[in-house]
Amino acid sequence: MTREPIITAQDLDIGYEDSVILQNLNFTVNRGDIFIIMGPSGCGKSTLLKILIGLKRPLRGKVFYEHTSFWEIEPTEREQMMRGFGVLYQYGALWSALTLAENIALPLQYYTRLGADQIQEMVWLKLSLVGLAGFEGYYPSELSGGMKKRAALARAMAMDPDVLFFDEPSAGLDPITGQLLDELILELRDSLGTTIVVVSHELASIFAIGNNSIFLDGDRKTVTAHGDPKALRSGSGDSTVRRFLTRGERK
Repeated sequence: MTREPIITAQDLDIGYEDSVILQNLNFTVNRGDIFIIMGPSGCGKSTLLKILIGLKRPLRGKVFYEHTSFWEIEPTEREQMMRGFGVLYQYGALWSALTLAENIALPLQYYTRLGADQIQEMVWLKLSLVGLAGFEGYYPSELSGGMKKRAALARAMAMDPDVLFFDEPSAGLDPITGQLLDELILELRDSLGTTIVVVSHELASIFAIGNNSIFLDGDRKTVTAHGDPKALRSGSGDSTVRRFLTRGERK
């Protein structure tokens, strides 16, 4: 697989006004990666995600998408770039008053010039990719938790994004449903070549799908490990990283 950088963070400080949560973050996401942002609760994972998807400015530093400095371009150009992102939020964030077809069609109606027939075809395709063909007329309240996550993933894919961002995709799912979602994520990466960035602290999911990662240490307020999480589990020289990745294992 080509190791071509698609996202590069340089000397990022993130936080709120005078409060720095994380500092001096440097990392690279390569095209085709399933890149895990991991660390304990409260370490700043979701805040970093907000910066990567354009919802929050960093206090300092740069984020490059290929060769473009994301936070230094004009807002209209940044908004255009954001249309190339797909985001699966932790709780799905589907519109409860809309059917699945209407949820997925919404960004296509708003951001493209596709006709109604073309949009209907795209909706069917995206739902088919996540195993929900035939559920176009269902409302979110009529679905199980795993089906809601898959429907939200179909919506995140509506605009054929270059990068998919997931915020705790396994949250609230039982282990079997979580495993099925992990398998779907791998299938989408392998079949479509999509780059995927995942915020997670779920070990089973981290090891199942991740091929690259960073570990955020909330006490030291920075990145303390990079690389394949399976390699870090046994090979990291940082005791905090090893404890996080081996929790629950027998001594």
